[in-house]
Amino acid sequence: MSAMNCPMSSSTGGVRSWTSTTSVSAWGKRIQKEMAEFNLDPPHDCSAGPKGDNLYHWVSTIIGPPGSPYQGGIFFLDITFPCDYPFKPPKVLFKTRIYHCNVDSNGNVSLDILKDGWSPALTVSKVLLAIRSLFTNPDPYNPLVPSIAHLYLSDRVKHDEVATEWTMRFAR
Repeated sequence: MSAMNCPMSSSTGGVRSWTSTTSVSAWGKRIQKEMAEFNLDPPHDCSAGPKGDNLYHWVSTIIGPPGSPYQGGIFFLDITFPCDYPFKPPKVLFKTRIYHCNVDSNGNVSLDILKDGWSPALTVSKVLLAIRSLFTNPDPYNPLVPSIAHLYLSDRVKHDEVATEWTMRFAR
């Protein structure tokens, strides 16, 4: 795979866009295919697509599901595809602050399919559906934020009050 088709980390820690506008790598074609399928049948209450003209860096939104403490919130996520996608999972970060035991203060998500449970058969749509399901079915036994998991397990009403407050404050 040529370096010009793979986003590279810059010295500032950001991601540089690929430089070729005519040549798309095999992994780029896979991402284009997923984007077309996503646009035809997007997951409920989710959106996603390239950030600007960078096919390998997407922005996504998930609307908090009704009946959850995240109801009505609009949560923004960054999705970055690695050079060996789909053999390695995309990197997904919450850009909107959320009070959730499986999302840390840096926006990292604890989800098996974004780590060891990844399979090349998975797609961005399936990843977003799995993240959306965390809104209603968190995994307090595999938390990134143990204190939130403890509150979820010991005082669900208080947990939901705080999560609702954060949703109103940061996701509206």
